[in-house]
Amino acid sequence: MIAKKWFFCGAAAGLAVLFIFGSGSPSDGASARAGEGPGRYFSSAKGGYLAMERVERSKEEWKEILTPEQFHVLREKGTERAFTGAYWDRKDEGVYRCAGCGIDLFSSAHKFDSGTGWPSFWQPIAPENIETEEDRSLFTVRTEVHCARCGGHLGHVFRDGPRPTGLRYCINSVSLDFVPAGGEE
Repeated sequence: MIAKKWFFCGAAAGLAVLFIFGSGSPSDGASARAGEGPGRYFSSAKGGYLAMERVERSKEEWKEILTPEQFHVLREKGTERAFTGAYWDRKDEGVYRCAGCGIDLFSSAHKFDSGTGWPSFWQPIAPENIETEEDRSLFTVRTEVHCARCGGHLGHVFRDGPRPTGLRYCINSVSLDFVPAGGEE
């Protein structure tokens, strides 16, 4: 009887994890891979899609242009501590761009307070501007989010967000640059 109880508890926990985290990628961003020519990325400043080459740099080149924190998160898949980043509670209108290559990633119109201590969005500015892949680190299965143009690690996406998508893109502030509405292009 005890073995049956543990079996059902384990099965229920497994189904809960599958339901919460899903079994597939919530986004299928279509961007360029290295050697495939320019990718198609959305620009809010231009109000449409632009063809841009994928950004490929050596480790040394990335270290020269990024801060140590940015390098750790964007290139080594690190995570900043919760409630310490510049944008977790920012409420200004604008666009969040990749700190590595500058493409638009998220809009403040899609940002919400998830209570997690990281900037959270219910959708990217355009699906082509991000890519996702399965992340099996930390003894769990999550979906990693990275920039489609430079491959920089941004954070993770979870299936516990608000409507209409039900997604929560939990993003490291250090991987983003914020451009206020009406700011620079």
